[in-house]
Amino acid sequence: MSSTTIHWFLACKASDVPSNGGVCVKYGEEQIALFYFARKDEWYATQNLCPHRKQMALSRGMTGTLKDEPKVACPFHKKTFSLLDGRCLSDETECSLNVYPVKVVDGQVYIGVNEETAMVTV
Repeated sequence: MSSTTIHWFLACKASDVPSNGGVCVKYGEEQIALFYFARKDEWYATQNLCPHRKQMALSRGMTGTLKDEPKVACPFHKKTFSLLDGRCLSDETECSLNVYPVKVVDGQVYIGVNEETAMVTV
C-alpha cells in the first residue's frame, strides 16, 4: 500500500483571513476556500467549487456549527457541508467537498495538497 506525501504551500498570512470567515486561495488552476474559526482558533480548507450547482463560491459562504461540527453554507442555495470531512449536511445527496489540512507557522497559513496534484498544478 503506497502512502501519499503532502506538499505544503504558503497560502497567505493569517491576518489576511477574516475572523469567522473565509477567503479564496488560488493554487495552480485550483481554487481553495480557506476558513478561520476565531472562537476556537481552528483553520479549515475545502475546494471552493460548490458541487451542488458548480459555482466557485464557498469561500464567501456562511460559517457556523452543527452539533459542534464546523460547517459552511453555500451563499447561493444554502447547502451546508462539514469542514471536517466535506460531507453534505443538508440532505442525503451524494455531493461532498474535498478537504485539505491546514497549519499556521509564525503567522503564515499553509495548506496541504497531495504531492501528485502539486506536481501537476504548480
